Amino acid sequence: MKDRTARPNVIVVVSDDHGYGDLSCMGATDFRTPHLDELARSGARFTSFYANAPVCSPSRASLLTGRYPARAGVRHILMSLRDAPGLPPGMPTLASELRRRGYRTCLVGKWHLGFAEGSRPLDHGFDEWFGLLGGAHDYYSHLIWSAVNREVTVGGRRGRGFLMHDLWDGENEVWHDGRYSTELFGERAVDVVRRAASDRVPFFLYLGFTAPHHPMHAPEMYKDRFRHLPPDRQIMAAMVSALDDQIGALRAEVDRQGIAEDTLVFFMSDNGPSRQSRNWLDGRLDPYYGGSTGHLKGHKFSLFEGGIRVPALISWPARIPAGRVVEAAAAGMDILPTVMAALGEDAGDLGVDGVDLLPVVIEERPAPARTIFWEAGIQTAARDGDLKLVLNGQLVDDEPPQPEVFLADLAADPGERVNLADERPAELEALRRRTEQWRAEIEEHWAATHAARYEGPNRYTVVDSSAMRVYDDPSNPAIGDT
Repeated sequence: MKDRTARPNVIVVVSDDHGYGDLSCMGATDFRTPHLDELARSGARFTSFYANAPVCSPSRASLLTGRYPARAGVRHILMSLRDAPGLPPGMPTLASELRRRGYRTCLVGKWHLGFAEGSRPLDHGFDEWFGLLGGAHDYYSHLIWSAVNREVTVGGRRGRGFLMHDLWDGENEVWHDGRYSTELFGERAVDVVRRAASDRVPFFLYLGFTAPHHPMHAPEMYKDRFRHLPPDRQIMAAMVSALDDQIGALRAEVDRQGIAEDTLVFFMSDNGPSRQSRNWLDGRLDPYYGGSTGHLKGHKFSLFEGGIRVPALISWPARIPAGRVVEAAAAGMDILPTVMAALGEDAGDLGVDGVDLLPVVIEERPAPARTIFWEAGIQTAARDGDLKLVLNGQLVDDEPPQPEVFLADLAADPGERVNLADERPAELEALRRRTEQWRAEIEEHWAATHAARYEGPNRYTVVDSSAMRVYDDPSNPAIGDT
């Protein structure tokens, strides 16, 4: 194929509930991820990359729109009901912008940005898609069962959660009973690359794995690799290893088609590892501890580092030198403006909050000075330089309650063990004032622009059985199929 370094193919791969410490290139020592390690060696590995939310729907909304979740119209986990709203019609996405520029756009795997008409993948710039609309399904039957036997109230009507099938090829519901989802998605991704290369068209592939999100399922061939590990860690390693194998097969196809030099690949997790008790498949009610955040505090649902700092890699052999390590703070909302910059275009007119990372990863320039903010239910957080502020931070119930105001110096204390709120009052006050102002603006924007879509018949609550204190606040929207 002709040289297309100004119009690279684009592959964005997202894992699910995948902890910062659960790749060998990110520090895991009890299992290996050779294909993702090789992806890291071929480009750059981020040490301070963040999801824009500690749960999946808003995190993925930020990735695709380049905006903070509430500004993208998705600030909480979305229910997997077939009339559930999500990403609003007309919202620019990476897929819609690349399709406008002649790219073939394909989604394989998890969407979780709305079931209702106007919120599905084909409504937001994808030419084709194969996967699930909801947040998670059984890896073999492809049934959604995370809400089973939980009390669900939708539009004022109370009931019990139920099983529902969730596997689609475009608008057609399809059945592949007994096929392991991670392998199904990997095979379809390879097919997307093969067809696009044969047709000589630039392509955007968004590959959204559900692994290693619960239910904790993996074929024996993957578990056999880790028989030396205890059961909770073994199944986590097996699920990540299956994902790693599929990424290896995808990259092998890219190489086989002779397009590796001109293909930009991003990899990230959508949030930190889950501690929810329903990760266990043996009825245990204590928090699950199979996933690793490395040395970080927190987990899925939490705005401490373990909930939002995630493994992330970028490779583009034509432009990005191999073996780079990027310590600058970056986030999922930066992917869209970075890809647009790779096409030689500015994403400023798309209303993005993210920034172009290419000068950082290609030329090793300093990252743009900025504060990154987060919000999730009653929690709000900000990172400015090395200072990290968490307001009303939440952890699972087996961990000590956290101060309402927690200030950390991440350079000296990446694990957020020491609260500096009393020692650095001037810096605390300045950062707190900006953080609370940002949150107030988010609430105002949400109320004026998006809240109505989630009211009336679309309003829902779920009574959850997990040990998360984050559910205790009735105004917290971060509930749903998790």
